[in-house]
Amino acid sequence: MEFQFSNKMKNIKSSEIRELLKYIHMPGMISFGGGLPNPESFPGEELRNILDDIMENYVSSALQYGQTNGLPELKEQLAAYLKSDENINVDPENILLTTGSQQALYALPLIFANEGDYVITEAPTYVGMLSSLTASGIRSQSVSMDDNGMITDELEEKIKSMKSKGVMPKFIYTIPTFQNPAGYTMPLDRRKHLLELAQQYNIPVIEDNPYGDLRYSGKKLPTLKSLDTNDMVTYLGTFSKIMAPGLRTGFTVSQPEVLGEFNKLKQSLDLASDSLSQYIAYEYIRKGIIYKQIPKTIELYRRKRDIMLEALDDEMSDATWSRPEGGMFLWVKLNKDMDALKMLKRAINNKIAYVTGSAFYHNNPEMNTMRLNFTYSSDEDLKEGVKRLAKTIKEEKQSL
Repeated sequence: MEFQFSNKMKNIKSSEIRELLKYIHMPGMISFGGGLPNPESFPGEELRNILDDIMENYVSSALQYGQTNGLPELKEQLAAYLKSDENINVDPENILLTTGSQQALYALPLIFANEGDYVITEAPTYVGMLSSLTASGIRSQSVSMDDNGMITDELEEKIKSMKSKGVMPKFIYTIPTFQNPAGYTMPLDRRKHLLELAQQYNIPVIEDNPYGDLRYSGKKLPTLKSLDTNDMVTYLGTFSKIMAPGLRTGFTVSQPEVLGEFNKLKQSLDLASDSLSQYIAYEYIRKGIIYKQIPKTIELYRRKRDIMLEALDDEMSDATWSRPEGGMFLWVKLNKDMDALKMLKRAINNKIAYVTGSAFYHNNPEMNTMRLNFTYSSDEDLKEGVKRLAKTIKEEKQSL
């Protein structure tokens, strides 16, 4: 049979990052491409004990369908955790549990915007949001970043320009802390400026904060949500980086009106997120394991970040890179005349993989960029991988 697919499917492309995961399993390959947490960070023994407790005490409900908006007990624990961890004051009813944070990245554009509408993102930005916008037929305007994240003066000019043309953005999407892909962190003055602009022009803000707990140096900064006094911010979080990604448990914090719409949409997406995973997350917080595990993960990832940065300092002369205070990624810029996408084939031949920076742009990509992940590889592979990357860049430069 010859199938006829919808026009929407023509706009949806396979994720370059998902495609790169296959290279991890090639013999001798070192991959800096995926955004994978390191298995050493998984609290295996603790989760095994939690599962035993769940099977003894909650088996009938943990293996049953759950409520669409999430397990009430977990939402209560999350509210307390967000208050202690991020100084976010939230009622448990203002939390909705999601199947990973990607579900929220797909749902929120559908809730806030219509096909053909515009939103504002950072450039570059997380590919998961870009794919959601593309699938929904929503257009974006991009705001540049420097080492301090989104340039909010440029954001202000962008909003004014759009308003003068009678087109207002339906929301602003930002990852202000340890941004993916660049690793940049927005300072306090820019955070306040962004919120002032959101209030002045009545634009909702989506704050994506999957890496906020993974700080290795520098001073902790308040989330946009904790600074928000006008209910402008919808906040996204996840257990993928601080517990285990395979459990696919995320959460959204927002106003009742927003979560009411989300709840309706979620009913058609999956009825409800995985009950067992939610019970695991509930016990993970209730037993205090989360407070013991995060420092272990930070210690592991700080070492790996430092190893990659030291290797780059020693090996790389034809590029510049970000120096993130936390998170999982750093951003490399090659000479202007180089194309990281064209260079990828040479890199694969040299047994080193990365994600090309062009994957993180909706419009006008910077082709001389790439994202490197430092959390997944072994310490020795971090060193050897940077050597291979430096060799690849040198060979590519000589071939131009």
